[in-house]
Amino acid sequence: MNFLIKTLSTLGPVGTRLPAPGTFGSLVGLFAFSFLFWFTPIPPIGIMVLFSLLFILGIPLCTRAEILLGKEDPPEVIWDEFTAIPLVFLFCLEELNSFSFIKTLYLLIMGFILFRIFDIRKPIGIRNLQRLPKGLGVMIDDLAAALLSACLLYLLKTFSLSF
Repeated sequence: MNFLIKTLSTLGPVGTRLPAPGTFGSLVGLFAFSFLFWFTPIPPIGIMVLFSLLFILGIPLCTRAEILLGKEDPPEVIWDEFTAIPLVFLFCLEELNSFSFIKTLYLLIMGFILFRIFDIRKPIGIRNLQRLPKGLGVMIDDLAAALLSACLLYLLKTFSLSF
C-alpha cells in the first residue's frame, strides 16, 4: 500500500526523476484533462467533477505521502498540481470546445502559465494556505492558484479572444 501511495502522489517517475516536478505534474494534468475533454464521451462538467474528486482524494493521499517521505510538502509529491490544473479551465469549457485551434491553444497555454506563476509565487495569501496541516496544506494552495488562474483566464478570454 505504501508503494501505491508514493507512486500515485509522485505520479511515478514524473515527480521523482524529472527536474521541476511541479511543472511536469501540471503538464501531465493538462494532458490528462485535454485527452478526457476531446477523446472521451465524458461531458466537460463530468471531467471537472472527476478532477474535483481526485483533488479531494489528494488530501489523505498527500498526508500519508508526507509521512512516508518524512518531509512537509515534498517537492516530488505532485498530485496537487496534477489534480488542480484542470480547474483552471472551469470558466472556459465552451471555448475549449469551440473547434478553433488557435483559441484552444491560447487558452491552454495561458492557463498553464497563469497556474504555474500563481503556484510558484503564491501571491495574495496563497502562501498562508500552504501552512495548513498535512495534506490539506499540500493541496489547498494549488486549488487557490487554480481558481485565481481561472478568474484571470476568464478575463483574458472575455477581453482578448475576439479573433
